[in-house]
Amino acid sequence: SIPIHRRRRSRPPHSEGFEFAGEGGEMARKGGERKKAVTRSTKAGLQFPVGRIGRFLKKGRYAQRVGSGAPVYLAAVLEYLAAEVLELAGNAAKDNKKTRIVPRHLLLAIRNDQELGKLLAGVTIAHGGVLPNINPVLLPKKALEKAEKESQSPKSPKRKAPAPAPAAKKTPKKKAADKKTA
Repeated sequence: SIPIHRRRRSRPPHSEGFEFAGEGGEMARKGGERKKAVTRSTKAGLQFPVGRIGRFLKKGRYAQRVGSGAPVYLAAVLEYLAAEVLELAGNAAKDNKKTRIVPRHLLLAIRNDQELGKLLAGVTIAHGGVLPNINPVLLPKKALEKAEKESQSPKSPKRKAPAPAPAAKKTPKKKAADKKTA
């Protein structure tokens, strides 16, 4: 008998499932037109790439085997976190009257949110700066009293507080000046 690797085939090995369509050598698919491919991201209703995340999970050797639901779940979690951070950063940008989100807005969004701040506690954001914070001990006494009043009575953001009346200028005491000249 002839060894398997030396046997002749009637068709080339890459043409299985195809028919030759005439003399031109063009191949036509059996069974009609092919269906449009639907991604797993579309099936799950996600924007993040399920296939790519699955490939990273397999390539990263986090486990010997990766279930089919794991990349879908991970993509959903990552998409949710990204949407949450972007929404808060967009609000921070709007508060600063900006239309573009910069690293500073990301930092303000993350650090001002309790849960995200806890999740990303050890993360440093480049060009993010720091949260504005002044220790009350360092403030002058007048500002300290004003800060205490503001913390006790919350103001509505719609109404502005009336501006304080300008204080009368103190004139130098003449008695002290008279004593020095005498």
